[in-house]
Amino acid sequence: MSAAAHLAAGDRTALLCIARGAVRERLGLGPDPAWPDHGPLAAPRGAFVTLLVDGQLRGCVGTFAPAGSLANTVARMAASAASEDPRFEPVRADELDRLDVRISALDPRRRMRDPEDLEVGRDGVLVQLGWRRGALLPRVAVEQAWDRITFLERTCLKAGLPPHAWQEPEAVVDLFSAEEMGGEQ
Repeated sequence: MSAAAHLAAGDRTALLCIARGAVRERLGLGPDPAWPDHGPLAAPRGAFVTLLVDGQLRGCVGTFAPAGSLANTVARMAASAASEDPRFEPVRADELDRLDVRISALDPRRRMRDPEDLEVGRDGVLVQLGWRRGALLPRVAVEQAWDRITFLERTCLKAGLPPHAWQEPEAVVDLFSAEEMGGEQ
């Protein structure tokens, strides 16, 4: 659960529409989506947007440091996830009907002092060591049935680090919660 104020159902629906509109705009199929200039969607907040087609990951892009409102961040991350995630080919127009959009609106990060601080199901993990950095969203550990140590190790691997790098004195491990929305086609 998110430590920040929860978004109302209407705001969650609006964010999902903004994300879908941004993907359509990136594909040249519609105008830029409009977003509100007041209320919770206008507040700065980091976000990740995950795109799946037929249950398969097609893109996931996010930021912890928003350059604008939550609505603007979601639009930018959705467009980037659709066309700029280097792990995948860009989303195609013929996939839009099968596109599953998931949004993770992030709460502020907090430093992990002890592995016991990490609660699987509540927290995501960001590991930084030197110039390497990797993050996994809270839902990943739940979906994979990982315990907290496995979650930390897998986040290190995502960053291109050895699994136990999170234990290095120079490593910075931050935890964050996220308000999840979407997941239905």
